[in-house]
Amino acid sequence: MSYIVDQNPAKQGKLTPGSRIPILTEQYLREDELDYVMIFPWNWQAAVMSLLEYITGWGGRFVIPLPELKVI
Repeated sequence: MSYIVDQNPAKQGKLTPGSRIPILTEQYLREDELDYVMIFPWNWQAAVMSLLEYITGWGGRFVIPLPELKVI
C-alpha cells in the first residue's frame, strides 16, 4: 500500500504508526487512477463509495476486506 487517503486535515501529511504509510489528501487518489481502492471502514462502505464514485468512471474497483472480502 503506497498511501492512505483521509479527509481529516489533522491526519494528512502524517504517517501511520508502525508501518509509516503516508496519509494524503483525496487529490492523490484522483490523480493516480488506481485499479483498486481498499475501503477499510466497511461499516461506512456506502458513504465512502458514494464520495468516491468517480473511481468507477475510469474502471477502478473497490475492495472491502471486512467482514468478508468483497471486490465491487
